[in-house]
Amino acid sequence: MRGFYFLLLTTTDLPFPPAVYNQVQTSGKETITMMKLISVNIGQARPINNGKVKSESGIFKMPAAGPVEITVNGIENDAIVDVKHHGGPDQAIYVYGGSDYAWWSAELGTELDPGTFGDNLTISGLESAQYSIGDRLQIGNVILEVTAPRIPCGTLAARMGDRGFIKRFRKAERPGLYCRVIQPGTVQAGEAVTYQPYQGETVTILEMFRDAYEQSLSAETLQRYLAAPIAIRDRKHKEKQLQKLVASGS
Repeated sequence: MRGFYFLLLTTTDLPFPPAVYNQVQTSGKETITMMKLISVNIGQARPINNGKVKSESGIFKMPAAGPVEITVNGIENDAIVDVKHHGGPDQAIYVYGGSDYAWWSAELGTELDPGTFGDNLTISGLESAQYSIGDRLQIGNVILEVTAPRIPCGTLAARMGDRGFIKRFRKAERPGLYCRVIQPGTVQAGEAVTYQPYQGETVTILEMFRDAYEQSLSAETLQRYLAAPIAIRDRKHKEKQLQKLVASGS
């Protein structure tokens, strides 16, 4: 299998969420399929036809050869065109998992290449719905922190050549992970990826993804989000929602 290596650990030593493993019982041990960086993907601004609107996007990403620099603002030389909704320090890197890609390839009946969904980093064994806000991924000396799920838009539908893909992406509940860069550095395809769960109170990526489609959230739910290290765009939106609830006495 491409992009994997194997290591024997006891079940108490697992450094990743259980869903990222392919586990086989072997003499009281577990044979663990560890995560690995499959690909680092970079995109240049290209024309895209988003319905009736013609614009440019950096969603068309291709695997890069050799080491790639990651800064607090993302991957060096990677195009971010719609800066109102994408990019910035809290959404500097978009991660998509090999497990999620495998599911989509089966669903669509065609092999999808790394970077198809506009992901900067494609990681083997990663299933994005199993992660939580604040979880960290380390690749070499680079440390990333999960901040938000990807909410599909018209650009993704245009990239996939399917106007109905927004609904398909929502139904699939495999959103991928937006991350901030805690420690910049250089990464390269083939490197091992380690995982550190967030220690404080948080929310899962899947919960945040589902709640993005809710018309209103309770004050208690909003406070839970604001206590977690969510992305700044989501934080500002939820702060406004909470202020309205408080002002209305709800």
